[in-house]
Order: sequence, then structure tokens, then C-alpha cells
Amino acid sequence: MPFLKDADKEHVKQHFENLDGKVKLIVFTQEMECMYCQETRELMEEVASLSDKIDVEVYDFVQDKQKVEEYKIDKIPAVVVEGEKDYGVRFYGIPMGYEFMSLVEAISTVSTEESNLSQNTQKELQKLKRPVHIQVFVTLTCPYCSQAVSLAHKLAIESDLITADMVESAEFPHLTQKYRVMAVPKIILNEEIQFEGALPETLFVENVMKTQTT
Repeated sequence: MPFLKDADKEHVKQHFENLDGKVKLIVFTQEMECMYCQETRELMEEVASLSDKIDVEVYDFVQDKQKVEEYKIDKIPAVVVEGEKDYGVRFYGIPMGYEFMSLVEAISTVSTEESNLSQNTQKELQKLKRPVHIQVFVTLTCPYCSQAVSLAHKLAIESDLITADMVESAEFPHLTQKYRVMAVPKIILNEEIQFEGALPETLFVENVMKTQTT
């Protein structure tokens, strides 16, 4: 059963006409597909059908250990949005609801290889010396979460030292409990720094830079 309505498909198809480079949606699932694994895989296939510049690769989380280790995937369903290289853009859990536009934007940004972040942000990120792992916990009904996810992904595209994950809270309750996610978006940086809310770019980056001194 299609996930997208015909009108939505047409809108996304028009959006994808502006894609520059090729994009791969790399899906991690398993033979006995987990909760939303099948739906995530089918959604990625449906999205890829809307542009000849988008391809899908599917790997088994249990059997394809080399790929799992290569992309450092630790839970499923997982989607890597990859362009000319792996920019560190990850979706854990199905990107539907408000997060569908995060997926569309990630595909577009990876395709252009341009983060479109401010010059000040770009200069700040050049100061990074240590890797930064950003986890953005979301719910699919949160209208503000996609803003935080998209910003995190842009930061990952801008800096090779950043990896950014969307994590759908309902699908990973053990992580929701571990990080005490009571409100979304909740952002975890390197297991050290936490904050809530869709912060403006400058404040988000200030928190990212704190990971270099903690």
C-alpha cells in the first residue's frame, strides 16, 4: 500500500527535479523485519521511485555485518542518506509525519553537497578537533522536531567530524528511558551535553562546540 498520496507524490517529484548529484538511501533491516522495518524499506523504495537520481540499497542487519560496521549502524530500522560520500546523515525509525520533510530536505541537501549554513557557523565548525555525535529524539507528531533534525543533518554535511541521527522515540523506548526524553526535540551531543527544543542555529552550534572542551 502506498504511503504517499498522489498529490504529495507530485509535490515531492517536483521538488526532486532540482536534485544535482545522485543520492543513495541505504536501508538496514533484517529477515524477520522489526517494527516499522518493512514500512521504512517500502517508504524508501517509494521515495526513490520519484526521481531517477535516487537509488535504494537494502542490507540485513544480522547478515551484512561488513556494511553494518562500515556505516556504524547500531539499531534498526535505519536509513543512511548518502551522496558522493557518507556525510553522516542518519534516520533511525520511520521518517513519516513531520519527519518526512526532514527526509526530503536531507536528500536535497546531500544531493547539492551544500549545507547552506551561515558563514559564521561554517567558520566555527572548522575549529572542531574531536568527533561529534548528534542524536535528535523526535516524535512523528512534533511540528518543531523536523527543524532540529534538518539543522543537525546540515551540520553533519558541513563537517566530516559530525554524525547526526534522527531517533524516533516511540520505536526505541530503551533509549528514550536512558536519556530521560520527556519532551521533544531532545538533543544529545556525545553522551555529554543535552538540551531540548528547536534552538536557533547559533545556539545549537554553541552547544556543539562545547563538546570540544568537556
